[in-house]
Formats: sequence, structure tokens, C-alpha cells
Amino acid sequence: MTDILVVEDDEAIANLICVNLTAEGYHCTCARDGMEGADWVERSSFDLILLDIMLPEVDGYELLEYIKPTGTPVIFLTAKGTIEDKVRGLRAGADDYLTKPFQIGELLARVEAVLRRLGKGERHLQVGDVSVRIDSRQVLKGTEPVILTVKEFDLLVELMQNRNIALYRDQLYEKVWKEPFNGETRTLDSHIQRLRKKLGWEDRIRTVFRIGYRLEG
Repeated sequence: MTDILVVEDDEAIANLICVNLTAEGYHCTCARDGMEGADWVERSSFDLILLDIMLPEVDGYELLEYIKPTGTPVIFLTAKGTIEDKVRGLRAGADDYLTKPFQIGELLARVEAVLRRLGKGERHLQVGDVSVRIDSRQVLKGTEPVILTVKEFDLLVELMQNRNIALYRDQLYEKVWKEPFNGETRTLDSHIQRLRKKLGWEDRIRTVFRIGYRLEG
């Protein structure tokens, strides 16, 4: 799984970033100041670091110098948005520079681009012995590949990204089939049955009475 460290002192922004990264299949760690960020860099290995510049304790430029010897790519996230600021950040060694406020979709696209450019791991989900590689659309149960249709794969990803949450049938259908739910459940129910059988998940994908389905993990 791709590990990302977010060093951001604004709790609301940090939580928003981590929730969305996790939903996309990344493993996310948050640090609230530069010193905590340095501690995480010292004791763990990350595929990417999202780094605010104006941080308590140790600012982003100082922390970047500490990160450089690890070779870990860094994207600056900052309210410092002048051309001079961007030039300084990129010349200091950041791989990208995103100015606040930003759209979460743009952040995810920048993350994907940096990881792809540097040959880092693709997005990955794991529940039990089933692992999903989102970008290459591969599914493994243990070490054995599982062949799924397009809709079965999309349905599995939706369940895994929301594991332990009861999902309504109409919500699942509209997410996967990209069309309004008309109340007919046979299509969704048959896909769930095939997923249970192919993955051996008869007890893991639970039917929730009058609601829909929940993946237990």
C-alpha cells in the first residue's frame, strides 16, 4: 500500500486530506507540526509527503532539508501563493507546489502524477486475504488472481472503501452503474452474489435488512 505523510497544522484541512486519500486507497499518517513530522520521517518510510510551509516548531523549508536525504518526494501545500514563493519552494527541492485553498480533486491528481512520475506504488486496498490494485484493476485472493467483470470490480472497490459501513442499495447502484436507481434490485443483488462466490466472502459481505449491504473487515 502507498504510504503518505501529511504534515499540516490545520486540523480541518489535515482531516479532509486524510479522509480523501484513504478513500482513494492510500494509507495516510498525519502530523500536526514540523517536529512531529520529523519524528515520523525518522522512524517510518513514506512514498510521498504532503508538507505545509508555515508550521509550528519546525517550518516546511527546514523539514524539507531533513527529508531530502531519504529521497522521499514532497508536495508543498501552502497559503504562500506568489510566484516567488513557488519558485523558492521548487528550487528548495519540492516535487510540486499546491496553493491553498485547493480543490481536493486537484490534490489527488497531483499526488497521482508525482507517484507515477517517480515510479511509486499504485493505489491499493486490502481486506482480509483479498487485495485490490486500483490503477491496474487487479484482484488477488492470497496469491491467486480473481477474474472480475468491470462492474464486479467497481462494486468491490466501493465496498472496500466503505468497509464496516452499511451502504444503501440505491447508493451502491448509482455509484457503480452511474445512472439513477429505479428500484429494481436484481442487477445489484446478482453482482453481490457473484462477488461473494468468487471471493469466498459469503460471511463477509452482509445483507443489511431494508438498507443494502455492508462489507465487514
